Amino acid sequence: MRDARPNAGHLALARLERQGHIDLLITQNVDRLHQRAGSAKVIDLHGRLDQVRCLGCAGTVSREVVQQRLLRDNPHSPGQAARLRPDGDAEPAAELVAQIRIPACAVCGGTLMPDVVFFGGTVPRERVEACNGAIAGADALLVVGSSLQVYSGFRFCRLASELGKPIAIINPGITRGDPLASLKLAADCEPLLTALAAASQAPAPQPSAVDSPS
Repeated sequence: MRDARPNAGHLALARLERQGHIDLLITQNVDRLHQRAGSAKVIDLHGRLDQVRCLGCAGTVSREVVQQRLLRDNPHSPGQAARLRPDGDAEPAAELVAQIRIPACAVCGGTLMPDVVFFGGTVPRERVEACNGAIAGADALLVVGSSLQVYSGFRFCRLASELGKPIAIINPGITRGDPLASLKLAADCEPLLTALAAASQAPAPQPSAVDSPS
């Protein structure tokens, strides 16, 4: 994930923000690709995987720093200890887990964990309230590339619908928010958003010169 790069959809959304069409981008992803693409007004709803948080003192540190500590403290651990599943998780053997030395917080000695909200966890209230406030002040809500099966994202569609805000959804498959949408485009978001950003930046066409009747 550290080496991942934004795609055309990320770049188009950043461009739309610079054009003044996006007031806030709420992402359920934890990869920070929107920020790498240039988006400045972003709420990482489920946190960020490039950061590690201490459960004791709540301090944060770069995931890369912790990764280097893991490698230093476990020089004999195999590079690929388990096969990755499609969701990115892996289940190594119990005996290997028992051998691995996990670094503690350098400040208080507490337990470190990726600064993300895992399934079953709770999104911090301040993030939810910031998103709710942005939706309340927005003209509309655009949903891009999400099935909305996770309630933490779907709730914003419910709020927009309750407030009478139009909802547009771009997603190839069926989403949980389809019944609430004013517009549903079952398509890949990259070409659509790229074309939208290009069209939004183009100057308005000038009326053709027409001779006045004599």
